[in-house]
Amino acid sequence: MPFIPFLSYVLVTSFTPGPNNIMSLDSARRLGLKKAFPFLLGVTAGCFAIMLLACYFNLALYHFLPRVKIWMNVLGSLYMLYLAVKIARSKSSTDDNDHNEGYSFKSGLLLQFINLKIILYGITVISTFVMPYDVSYVELITISLLLTCIGFVAVVCWAIFGAVFQRFLNKHERSFNIIMSLLLLYSALSIWM
Repeated sequence: MPFIPFLSYVLVTSFTPGPNNIMSLDSARRLGLKKAFPFLLGVTAGCFAIMLLACYFNLALYHFLPRVKIWMNVLGSLYMLYLAVKIARSKSSTDDNDHNEGYSFKSGLLLQFINLKIILYGITVISTFVMPYDVSYVELITISLLLTCIGFVAVVCWAIFGAVFQRFLNKHERSFNIIMSLLLLYSALSIWM
């Protein structure tokens, strides 16, 4: 597995703004870290479930449709290019201070099953960086756990540094987005090198 492209894609995707990170930031800002923790654990449990489902979805495609591999690489790299462009062109983020509810374990868990970013992330990272090199069940479960742990660290970081990180992003958001876009572009191009 090409470790540097894999790690750069995983870190960029895990730590850039998305439903999990923004809601984790908001839950800790509104409720405090201790009361937001059930939501963070729900997000983590849902992330692990999605990663396992992505593994088995990709495994089924590889076993039953071996010619799909090239198309999965194409789709995975196109999705990374799409994310890079989207991040580079994104506008300044805004806060929604109108509601305080919905931050439970169950809501964090269920969020993952409607969170297109995490679903596509799981399918992309597994099909692009794992399946071409190893398809053992141990490897797939290990990668799922690794991706979940990195995701957990990301949502906890967003929660802990909520207000401070939000101010920093507002001040340096454009530069941060360009750096994240370039890392995604590198990840997408490395699939074909």
